[in-house]
Amino acid sequence: MFQTIAEVIDKKILTDQIILLSFKSKILAENAKPGQFVNIRVSETCYPYLRRPFSFCDVENDLIKILFTVSGQGTKALAEAIIGSKFDIIGPLGNGFTLVDDFQDAIFVGGGLGIAPFPFLTKFISKNKNIYTYIGARNKNYIVTYGLKNYRIATDDGSLGFKGNVVELLKQDLVNNSFREKIKIFGCGPTQMLRSLKLLCEEFNLNCEVSTEAAMACGFGICQGCPIESADSSGYKLVCKDGPVFNINEIKL
Repeated sequence: MFQTIAEVIDKKILTDQIILLSFKSKILAENAKPGQFVNIRVSETCYPYLRRPFSFCDVENDLIKILFTVSGQGTKALAEAIIGSKFDIIGPLGNGFTLVDDFQDAIFVGGGLGIAPFPFLTKFISKNKNIYTYIGARNKNYIVTYGLKNYRIATDDGSLGFKGNVVELLKQDLVNNSFREKIKIFGCGPTQMLRSLKLLCEEFNLNCEVSTEAAMACGFGICQGCPIESADSSGYKLVCKDGPVFNINEIKL
C-alpha cells in the first residue's frame, strides 16, 4: 500500500453518464492487481471529508484508470477535474481476483458500473482461455464496453441487446451449453445481481468470485465500517481488507 500524489492525464466521457479518468502514477501502476482498488481524496478541504474507493479499471504503462458516474459530491469533484489536477491517492488496496485456478472459460458478469474491474482483468487472463463478457444495465445509456472483449449486452428496458437482466442472459447460454467444461465466473455489480448470480452458480455448480461493494472510509480495515457477513455465520469479514473480492460461497449476499 502506497500513498501518492497522482496527476490527471486524461478524461474521457464514455456516455452521458459515465467517465473514464486516467492518473499518472508509476508506483500504483506497477503494483496493482485486478480486483484491487484505490481510495482517492477528492478535495483538499474538509468537504467531502471521506476518501472515495474506485476499482482499478485499467492499467497502461504508468497510468491507472478509474470508471465512475456522478452520484454525489465526491464523484462530482472528480468529474470536474481538469487535466493536470492532482489528487492524493492510497493504493493498491484489498485482495483481487484469483487467477491461478484451473479453468478454461472465464465468464465476466457486470451489472451497471460493475464492469469497472474487467478491462484490467481481461489483460491478465492467459491467451489459452476464452473470455466471455456479460454486461447488464438499466438502459443503453449505462452500457460501457471499454476494454472488454467478446461481450453480450442485457438491458432492463430492452433498449440494447437482450431485454432482461444479465444473469438471465447468462443462464440462457449455460442451458445451451455455450461453454467448455471448466468454467469460472467473475462477477461485480449491485447486491441483487450478485444474489441472482450466486443462485445461478449453485444451480450449475460453478466456481465464482465476486467483487463486492461497500462504503469504505479508511480502505484498509481500521474503521471497521464495511462488514459483510460470512456464509457460515461465523462472523463478519471486511470488504476493504478481506475483499473486495470473495469466493461467492464465503459470504452472505
